[in-house]
Amino acid sequence: MADDVIVKDGYVYGGWREPINIWMGVPGSIHNDEVAEKVGMRGGTIPGTIHLNLFPPVLLEAFGNQWFETGSLSMFYTYATMHREKVRAVVGVPKEGETNVQAEARVEMQDGRTVAKGSVSMGDPKDLSYVQAVELKNANPEDLRILAGLKAGDDLPARDVLISQEEVDKGLDTITDPLDWYKGDSPWGGPILFPAAMYQALMLTPLIPGGRNIDAVGFFGATEVRNINGPIKIGVSYRASGKLVCVGASPKTEYFWYDSYLEEQESGKRVAEMRKMTRFMKASSPLYQDG
Repeated sequence: MADDVIVKDGYVYGGWREPINIWMGVPGSIHNDEVAEKVGMRGGTIPGTIHLNLFPPVLLEAFGNQWFETGSLSMFYTYATMHREKVRAVVGVPKEGETNVQAEARVEMQDGRTVAKGSVSMGDPKDLSYVQAVELKNANPEDLRILAGLKAGDDLPARDVLISQEEVDKGLDTITDPLDWYKGDSPWGGPILFPAAMYQALMLTPLIPGGRNIDAVGFFGATEVRNINGPIKIGVSYRASGKLVCVGASPKTEYFWYDSYLEEQESGKRVAEMRKMTRFMKASSPLYQDG
């Protein structure tokens, strides 16, 4: 565990980290400098889910091991960072002895800019998480071009999930805050997934009617991962399923939200859930070239 976590003035602060952009060479991606600059970004961006990996050492200080069993991490991304820009995780200190608790959380830069804001929780707090509390507003179907044909309530194609240690090790080469539990034994009887790998396990992809591909540059808008009977373990067979909960539009983007669920194939036990928002830039789509 990181030795630079500090508690001060009611908050737990992680150490400053420099996430690397290993996707900068991917063509057609928002992580690529050329593509990002064309749609008005400063340069190739780091996926918001990578910043989730900053939190486990901070969460262990704030909540202990129980976060990996019944904890959530709920973040809305507000500012895109680039290769090796310094960031840290910050979490409010919960009241001592509480087992059903929610606290403020954020990722920040050294200049004080907020990269992501949201909440973390443990157990079953009475308040909605930050992402769950976001008002979802569906667009009129005739206003959609990139995501035409998608609608709230659509089931997403389910998939089998079996994460190997080899797959996890590839991620461990680049994450900022590895825990020994991601590679060796843990209190739950084997290695477990780090937050960005939790996202990968819970990730689903909507099918556009007519078999169209989404011809637009996409980026993450928000992610909430929640342990129900966690943690998610390496080498265990799961089934991921879910549905769209919103398909909307803003002046610059079209977007969808979905909820997904991860269940053990052998027992049927629900292990984790996710709410996810993905945006697509109108300026990058040929469907908007006519204005």
